[in-house]
Amino acid sequence: MKTSLTTWAAAAVLMLAGCSQPEPADAYLFSYFNGNGDGLHLAYSHDGLHWQAMNGDRPLIAPLIGNQLMRDPSICQGPDGKFHLVWTSGWTDQGIGYASSDDLITWSEQREIPVMKHIPTTLHAWAPEVYYNADEELFYIIWASSFTTPEAMEIVAAQPKGAGMPRLESSPNILYYITTRDFETFSEAKEYFHPDFGVIDGAVIKKGDRYWFIVKNEDGPELGGKNLRVTFSERMADGFPTAVSENISGEQWAEGPTPLQLGDYVYVFFDKYRDKRYGAIRSLDGANWEDVSETVSFPQGIRHGTAFRVSGSVLEKLLAHDAAASAEAAPQAR
Repeated sequence: MKTSLTTWAAAAVLMLAGCSQPEPADAYLFSYFNGNGDGLHLAYSHDGLHWQAMNGDRPLIAPLIGNQLMRDPSICQGPDGKFHLVWTSGWTDQGIGYASSDDLITWSEQREIPVMKHIPTTLHAWAPEVYYNADEELFYIIWASSFTTPEAMEIVAAQPKGAGMPRLESSPNILYYITTRDFETFSEAKEYFHPDFGVIDGAVIKKGDRYWFIVKNEDGPELGGKNLRVTFSERMADGFPTAVSENISGEQWAEGPTPLQLGDYVYVFFDKYRDKRYGAIRSLDGANWEDVSETVSFPQGIRHGTAFRVSGSVLEKLLAHDAAASAEAAPQAR
């Protein structure tokens, strides 16, 4: 019996289909730092709740610019697949750090984005968060700055690289922002969020047709601060109302919120920095919050970072690179 070309072609398609592998499920990554700002660390998770450190919990890249710290690393993936990293580069820097990567393994040269150098009395540019707003096809970078006197800035200028924050009189922190499409040209830095309390650590997530903005009330505990609040907007370009919610993070001092949608819930992971551990809350509607800290786990010593979703293939490449690096290091350790 003769077999037609059509039959052979159909059989070949079936064979190829049987050999093809399904795409791995999406996964989650968490960028963070340890200590005073040692560099970029990554942890991974398959469920967004239980996180494991990568690279032996050693920094993947070390800070090379500014005052040579890397605190508060925030990573966002653009529509072209490229990852963009910003960070606090020093306690008293007027710029922030920036680098990019196609795979989170090989990184571009680090450079400074001089976000606040146009205001000479800017004391710092802290905790930048990078967020891609698909509605505008724009990246937003939001950070906190405060201001001091020209005399105090002379003290700042005399500080050695890597020195801690000097005790100086300064204004309360407010949030500033810039936008960019390509990380080459940027909009002018402008005020973004200026409530009636000192504010830092602004993190954005969109659920449905509404943007959620989670911030830290930086005022002292005697004024009801050192905790997280939330406010909402239908258009990120319009900013957010400064009439925020009540405390959503509980009694412990909290900072460094990072929101992540898991199913129908928005989870907010945050640094319980006096307790030296991480916590988590979640909400369906932004009004009612549940503490779920006992259901999550993180690497020891993790500090202020960003949780984000990646394709399974991105994680597979990272894990393969991690395994190869560990195997290469093993003979040297003997």
